[in-house]
Amino acid sequence: MINLIEDLIYSTNGKGMYEITDNINNWVSKKNITQGQLNLFIQHTSVSLTIMENASPDVQEDINRFFLNLVPEDSSLYLHGYEGNDDMPAHIKHMLTQTSITIPIKNKQLTLGTWQGIYLFEHRYNPHKRKISLSFLGN
Repeated sequence: MINLIEDLIYSTNGKGMYEITDNINNWVSKKNITQGQLNLFIQHTSVSLTIMENASPDVQEDINRFFLNLVPEDSSLYLHGYEGNDDMPAHIKHMLTQTSITIPIKNKQLTLGTWQGIYLFEHRYNPHKRKISLSFLGN
C-alpha cells in the first residue's frame, strides 16, 4: 500500500482556466503509481479545480464568460474587497466550484474520459502562485 502526499506549485497569469492534466500525469508516472485514488486539493479561496472538456478552447472561454455573468465584478455589490474589485467575486466563484477532485488511477493512468482535462480555474486578475496538495492512496 502506498500513501503519498505532496504539494505542487502552479503560477497563473491571471483569470482563466489552466490545464494541468499533463503535469498530474507526469507526477503519477514519476511516483510509479499503479492503481488507487488520487485527490487534488487547492489550498486557496479564490481559485478552484475542475474537470472539463479539453478538446475545444471555446469551452473554457464560454465558462469564463458564464462566471462573469453569474457573479458580477461590481465592488458596490459587496462589503468585502480588501484585495481589489475581484476579491469577493473570486471567493463566490470558488464556493460555487470545487476545492478538490478525486480521480481513480488504473494501470498507471488517470481514468479521465476521452475529452476530459484537469484545470486550475483562476478567479483573480493578477498573477498568483497556487499550491495544490496531491494525496494518493493505492499501489
